[in-house]
Amino acid sequence: MFMQNLDSTIIATALPAIGRSLGESPLRLNVAITCYLLSLAVFIPISGWTADRFGARRVFSSAIIVFTLGSIGCGLSHSLWMLVIARIVQGMGGAMMVPVGRLVLLKTVPRSELVRAMSYVSVPALVGPVIGPPLGGFIVTYGSWPWIFFINIPVGVLGVVLVRLFIDNIRETTVRPFDLRGFVLTGIGLASLAYGFEMSGRGELPLPLVAGMLALGAVCMTLYARHSRRVDHPIIDLTLMRIPTYRMTTIGGFIFRMGLGALPFLMPLMLQVGFGLDALSSGLITFASAAGAMSNKLLVSAIIRTFGFRRVLIANTLVSSGFLFSYSFFRPMTPHVVIFLALLAGGFFRSLQMTSINTLSYADVPPGMLSRATSLTSMAQQLSQSIGVGTGALLLYVMLGVHHTAVSGPADFSFALAAVAILSLFSVPFFLRMSPDAGAEVSGRVAPSKMPGE
Repeated sequence: MFMQNLDSTIIATALPAIGRSLGESPLRLNVAITCYLLSLAVFIPISGWTADRFGARRVFSSAIIVFTLGSIGCGLSHSLWMLVIARIVQGMGGAMMVPVGRLVLLKTVPRSELVRAMSYVSVPALVGPVIGPPLGGFIVTYGSWPWIFFINIPVGVLGVVLVRLFIDNIRETTVRPFDLRGFVLTGIGLASLAYGFEMSGRGELPLPLVAGMLALGAVCMTLYARHSRRVDHPIIDLTLMRIPTYRMTTIGGFIFRMGLGALPFLMPLMLQVGFGLDALSSGLITFASAAGAMSNKLLVSAIIRTFGFRRVLIANTLVSSGFLFSYSFFRPMTPHVVIFLALLAGGFFRSLQMTSINTLSYADVPPGMLSRATSLTSMAQQLSQSIGVGTGALLLYVMLGVHHTAVSGPADFSFALAAVAILSLFSVPFFLRMSPDAGAEVSGRVAPSKMPGE
């Protein structure tokens, strides 16, 4: 997860250097980022079926190998299209790595230890996007751009060795048939939605084309929803949404992540474009979010055990959104230590929220449906991240039109941060509908006694 999240963000800082090397404009090189995201969106839905069919260890280690080979191909690329093909290969590996890795964890860790395990698993997802840009800037400044991809080689080799040593080849005894039509519909639908939201607000494509792609994605996903009700073994099992805890955390988490997903995109831009900081200084400040995320690992289990998932999710959504909203008050003259401390505290609560959502999602999922649950959850997370980034970009684009300027100023970023903070609050109603004792078995908390009449 760290390797995938780092790789998906580290390339952005290196685009100018890669463009000079390949003789392409940095704007055209955006296709390398987009193709990676599209590859992820297309292949995530088949991750659960593949693990059931061939075994989790085999698929997990193969995915790491494919991702590492794709990284090597990126570093050796001498043209834009070589880079694009290598990025697509990376996306194929990344689409299997995260869902199948999470499936291994769910099937091997006792439910009573799931909160602690998920708290550590959530760290790479938060750390990668934060350290990616400054690390990319450092490598490009003091080294050469291929090393932003070659640094994956030792991580990949170590990962394969550890998988072979410690993970059993977990697989289902009965494998459901492959849903080819569902794969095509979800592939086109998710790719169109992810690309459409990624391009919205950037001004790189005509608005009618972006709208058309979003419409195509919505139509395909609607057709898939109808298709899934007619077949016995759909590639994405929407019947999981009948499980109350899974439904509430998936929908509520999707909305919360839309705000969260915009932060790694908006904050570095605000510090560099709005406040005039260089990439390295910006990265050293935004690293506070990762430090805050790592600081709560010893406390998260105790917090959830003491207050329960429902209370934590409701209260922590308000706190996390409050911190996100407070970032809209940052100004160029704001002391850097104040920004650092605010990001540090916000990272603590956002990590607590992600751990709570990720853990409770699987609390009531039957063992036989875990592979399908990891596929659906990963699909929702990928789409919510794309929508979050697209929303942040769109808000900045709107403010450019309002102010009739070509470059975003501090006030534009303040508006965007305030808006995504308010957006994340819309997840609260879904958490309010949860039972007070939701996930009690996983959290280790004694369920509260019910009031008469409940």
